[in-house]
Amino acid sequence: MDPCVSPSPRYQSRRLGLADYVETWQRMMAFTDARAPETVDEIWFLEHPPVYTLGQNGRREHVLDPGGIPVIQVDRGGQVTYHGPGQLVVYPLIDVKRLGLGPRGLVRMLERATLDCLAEFGISGHTRPDAPGVYVESRKIASIGLRIRRGGSYHGLAFNVSVDLAPFRGINPCGYRGLEMTRLMDLGGPSDLGSVIPILEHHLDRGLAGSRSEGSTKPP
Repeated sequence: MDPCVSPSPRYQSRRLGLADYVETWQRMMAFTDARAPETVDEIWFLEHPPVYTLGQNGRREHVLDPGGIPVIQVDRGGQVTYHGPGQLVVYPLIDVKRLGLGPRGLVRMLERATLDCLAEFGISGHTRPDAPGVYVESRKIASIGLRIRRGGSYHGLAFNVSVDLAPFRGINPCGYRGLEMTRLMDLGGPSDLGSVIPILEHHLDRGLAGSRSEGSTKPP
């Protein structure tokens, strides 16, 4: 793993570059299993080589034509999605119990940070109550799928920056037939992940700060 970059005392930030999906998944599970009450939270920023991932209750019928791209069933929520170079993947390894932040709260925090990041580039996005993630008009730009175990979260957010969108046509993205995807570079934003990571991280940091503040005011 690359050296830590930690702009915030709330967590350690890691840039992992292009990382194998299965190896990264195993590392996330190992991190979660080894958690102790004093473990510092981490957020990982990375890309994956081409891979389809299917949630633990995902249905194979949503995998239409994978071609030569591997399909891996994993332990997150949600249906099927695609990961590939040019997609910014963010894995928050957060002690949600310590934050007093439930699964829905974590999803909302990830959505809010992504919306605020889009706004920095003059792009107006929105969420949908029936389908987690972030949309621009009717197209999806970011997907969210999480697992919480032993009070810790893993898996997370997939934000399309410059990823090839063609492989999404081999699936029903997130289980929705005909759902169109979009990417940041086609909406006037940058194409390189290095320009996006600091901005998205800033808004994630703000979201976590707000969560900690809210959690600290809850009655015992």
